[in-house]
Amino acid sequence: SPVVPTDAELLQKQADLLRHSLYYLNSMALKCAVELGIPTAIHRFGGAASVPDLITGLSLPQAKLPFLRRLMRLLATSGVFTFDSSTEVYGINALSYLLVEGITDDRHINHTSFLHTATSSRYIEAAMGLADWFKKDILTHPFEDLHGVKLFQESMANHDADYHKMANDALAAHDNFGVDIGLREFRHIFEGIKSMTYCCGSDGDDPTPRAIVKAFPHIKCTVLANPKLIGTIPGAVAVINYVAGDMLKFVPPAQVVVFKLVLHHWNDEYCVKILSQCKKAIPSREDGGKVLIGDIVIESSPGPMRESHLLMDIGMMTMTEGRERDENEWRDIFMKAGFRDYKLLSKFGARGVFEVA
Repeated sequence: SPVVPTDAELLQKQADLLRHSLYYLNSMALKCAVELGIPTAIHRFGGAASVPDLITGLSLPQAKLPFLRRLMRLLATSGVFTFDSSTEVYGINALSYLLVEGITDDRHINHTSFLHTATSSRYIEAAMGLADWFKKDILTHPFEDLHGVKLFQESMANHDADYHKMANDALAAHDNFGVDIGLREFRHIFEGIKSMTYCCGSDGDDPTPRAIVKAFPHIKCTVLANPKLIGTIPGAVAVINYVAGDMLKFVPPAQVVVFKLVLHHWNDEYCVKILSQCKKAIPSREDGGKVLIGDIVIESSPGPMRESHLLMDIGMMTMTEGRERDENEWRDIFMKAGFRDYKLLSKFGARGVFEVA
């Protein structure tokens, strides 16, 4: 029989429903703060600023001070900024640090393009049409169904070049963040590797292979990239062999094949095809052959990380043909591609690192 909630539960859950219904205002408040330049302004104030400081520093009308105070209160509560109640000063934390412009620290990649893309009208309109999309017997994802183009693809570039650039900048910021941290944390993985094929995703200027050969000059590195990107890659170095090709059809032979945030853009069928080509490209497990995969692995425990992963999954479902996977779903793909074993070596922020052999 259905559970009948108590009066107290109904009152509490109405408040929860309000929160869920208005979650989008968190995103819009953050978008507003970045468009106003608030994270950068606080950083230039030395990392902490009051609301009057921000009004003056951003040349905003004095009449907007009480409204900005309300905006900042929400953003501090949602974890974007710190707040010192004794001084009424807001500060930069690790999250808002990612949205500051002009930081020269090598670890810093500005994520404003990701925020602008994820909160763009094109994204939001596709998400608003999810119910209609579910009712249609179609294979195209909601973004393509609505706009008639595919995100990150040439059709998007021809339709809206500026949006295409912003979306690709967002993809690069997300995918290329933390490369140096990863190479330090997983240094032991690369020590015994003699040759490597790195499979690029849609970003032709992926800095990862260059960072790997700089850190491990003994590795003979081949990069498999989209033919349209070969020759346009700035900073290509002589020690890296860039090869044009399609990973669905061929992966250049090497001891190890490496993917970083590529496979979550593909459906299961294509992932199996790609990994089957990898299996042909590497020697046996006994001879050191393996595939290293850095990608999102849906967190099994409840909490903010799992929520981030599941939001990303619905984002992928709405905007692309890809998906996020939990460990069991990854294992199924590895086994279907003909591999016998895998290890989830470590979690790395929102990602996991698999060794597959």
